[in-house]
Amino acid sequence: MLKVAITGASGRMGKMLIEAIQAADDCTLHVTLDKGDDVRAGLAGADVLIDFTRPEATLEHLAACAELGVKAVVGTTGFDDAQKAQLARLAERTAIVFAPNMSVGVNVVLKLLDMAARALNEGYDIEIVEAHHRMKVDAPSGTALQMGQVVAEALGRDLKACAVYGREGVTGARDPSTIGFATVRGGDIIGDHTVMFAGIGERIEVSHKATNRSIYAQGSLRCARFLAGKQTGLFGMNDVLGFTA
Repeated sequence: MLKVAITGASGRMGKMLIEAIQAADDCTLHVTLDKGDDVRAGLAGADVLIDFTRPEATLEHLAACAELGVKAVVGTTGFDDAQKAQLARLAERTAIVFAPNMSVGVNVVLKLLDMAARALNEGYDIEIVEAHHRMKVDAPSGTALQMGQVVAEALGRDLKACAVYGREGVTGARDPSTIGFATVRGGDIIGDHTVMFAGIGERIEVSHKATNRSIYAQGSLRCARFLAGKQTGLFGMNDVLGFTA
């Protein structure tokens, strides 16, 4: 049995993860952790930690994992470049799967976007629209940014140089080399993402709409099972799904 620890256990995602672990026949819930708990004591004896919290807390949890030899699945979003570098260093001491979105469907969409961007590399304007619940604190979502990164790499562009995150007033004609992002926040939307390739005479849209958070929990457990055979290293959903094989 895979002994799984959960942080942020009282949150929406934490509760969904607990339900998924309890329903799995190859996993057992080792410990649930929330703010104020002794993470190192709780992680002792665990095989893997699943963390959907905030970047600063996640890095503290990963440091404990590295000390104790516990593997980790990280679904936290909002890391800056320095924090991502720190995460990569910790992966030299333990095995980590890091993915802004654990949904298998979303990661299939990322592969489709790579294909679409390569085929639609001229004459199409690219816009990414994402919508989430009113409580989400970072924007654009990590998934939207990952979609933009996949498209930019397929087109040979630097996302940092070509991304446009908002438009207001007289902006002038659209620069065809840019990738636009639009963010919607409201209600209890779990997560909607659409990448639009808008050409002259046609528009191609690649979308994913989440209707239940259980998809992220099931994807997280798939990541945890993948790590069973790994000692160190930083992995993504492409590795888990075998897309990079």
